[in-house]
Amino acid sequence: MQIAAGAFKARCLSLMDEVSKFHHEIIITKHGRPVAKIVPCEQEKSRKRGDFFGMFSGSVKIKGDIVRSPEESWEADEN
Repeated sequence: MQIAAGAFKARCLSLMDEVSKFHHEIIITKHGRPVAKIVPCEQEKSRKRGDFFGMFSGSVKIKGDIVRSPEESWEADEN
């Protein structure tokens, strides 16, 4: 859909609602030349309360043994 800038100015809010509802784009023109495009935003996936736990599952890789004490001594061990 194309619309002149003056007409867009008069109907701006209703046109933005229309873009959001029907997921189409509007090209705004001045003197018949396109100057801007209104497109719907991609909605972020809403998170449920229970989605918090496990949201980083699979994003960490463990290298080596994380339970056993390290062989080398640390500075904190010397005091």
